[in-house]
Amino acid sequence: MIRHIVLVKFRAEIPAAERTAVFADLAALDQRIDGLVATSYGPNVSPEGKDRGFADGFIMDFRDEAARDAYLVDEEHQKFGARMVGMLEGGRDGLIVFDLPVS
Repeated sequence: MIRHIVLVKFRAEIPAAERTAVFADLAALDQRIDGLVATSYGPNVSPEGKDRGFADGFIMDFRDEAARDAYLVDEEHQKFGARMVGMLEGGRDGLIVFDLPVS
């Protein structure tokens, strides 16, 4: 399994309702992408204060690398990604992507 981890810095003027809506659209991809096992999203709730401004994020679990790779080129994912990047502080600089193999 591949765990796709994305941390984001929304621009300050992006309202909470808009953040929630973009994450809801992300969760809808579960029905579209074969091999997308689970999606979780939300704000950082760590008390450590080490988020460096990456206050929100999401995790997607894919059956395998092939399922993850299909997601990366999916047209709806591309639209979603462009929408989200437009909401982030510094555009693409406002996100971190990390893929982790999980047994």
